[in-house]
Formats: sequence, structure tokens, C-alpha cells
Amino acid sequence: MTTPRKDKDRKSAENPTIAQNKRARYEYFIEEKLEAGLALQGWEVKSLRAGKAQITEGYVIIKDGEAFLIGAHITPLRTVSTHIVAEPTRTRKLLLNRRELDSLVGAVERKGHTIVPLELYWSQGKVKLEIGVAKGKQAHDKRDTEKDRDWQREKSRLLRKRG
Repeated sequence: MTTPRKDKDRKSAENPTIAQNKRARYEYFIEEKLEAGLALQGWEVKSLRAGKAQITEGYVIIKDGEAFLIGAHITPLRTVSTHIVAEPTRTRKLLLNRRELDSLVGAVERKGHTIVPLELYWSQGKVKLEIGVAKGKQAHDKRDTEKDRDWQREKSRLLRKRG
């Protein structure tokens, strides 16, 4: 016999995505993706359960052999304890193993590559961050992306009218 799931567990199972960085896919060519854990405080987890996160301004740096997420904004809830000073854009450590960190260091040292956060989501009750090794797009690449996206939209409209 199974026990009924709590509402918040069901909610996170239905929609595991907390925040997406759509701008990163527009600004960069994503060459490689990795999943990283995040070292969070308790109030941050509560805010993430409420969906109060934004990673569009975030970026990843590697310092002293460790990866850090900088600029991601997690809005504190009003019910956060009074003895904690909640800092929404604090630097958060990414939890990666040595082999993954070494591959990231090698990728960043190549010309024009950076590490960008792509998606923040729940995985088995833990918060995960999908990061991508990316290379910046130039203006003509962005125009091609827009043209392709518009064509896909128009094509789906035509197929809907026809069917």
C-alpha cells in the first residue's frame, strides 16, 4: 500500500523545471552540457520550491579548482527566519566531481568559450543546475536563429490550417 504524496512533492514531480535561461541559447552555441548540484541554504530551497529563481543574469566561473555560480537571483520569501540575512545574489558553489571540473577548465581556456547556466530543476528531490560550455554567437548567427525559429512557427501554422 502506498502513502499519498504531499502536495509540494507532487508539484515538483509534475514540473521539475524551476528556471530556464532562454537567453543563453540565443546568445551562445551550446557545445557541451553538464549537470551540477548546488550548495544551498535552507531559505533558498524554500524559495526554489515556490519558484522564486532567475538565472538569466547568472554565469559560472572556475576559481581555485572549484566552480561557482554568480549573479543568479533567488528571491527570499517573506517568511524567512529573522536571524538570517538573506542575500538574493550570493555566490553559490557548484558540486562537480574532479573529472567534470577538469573538462570545464580545459574548455574555458580555449578561445571564446564560457560556461553559462541553462536550466535550474528538481531531480530526485535535489536542486540541479544544467550548465553548458558555450561559444558566443555573432550578429549574423543570431539572425539565422531568428529566421529558423520564425520558419518553424510558420510551418506549424500551415500544418495546423491544413490538418
